[in-house]
Amino acid sequence: MKILFIISTDKGETIYNAMRLANTGVKHGDEISVFMLGSGVLFEQASSEQFNVIEQVNQFKGDFYV
Repeated sequence: MKILFIISTDKGETIYNAMRLANTGVKHGDEISVFMLGSGVLFEQASSEQFNVIEQVNQFKGDFYV
């Protein structure tokens, strides 16, 4: 299955959970793409100890567009 995630928020918890779901899809063999739009491009600043966005982004093996 082909899935596109469009992330347009800078809220760490939302980005973290979207990337966790994207990573799960990749692990199950789906073709996943993630597109950061608007304030979503600030994903690096949204990372925190509780919601480690950077770790999830680094684990991601699909197409990633900023």
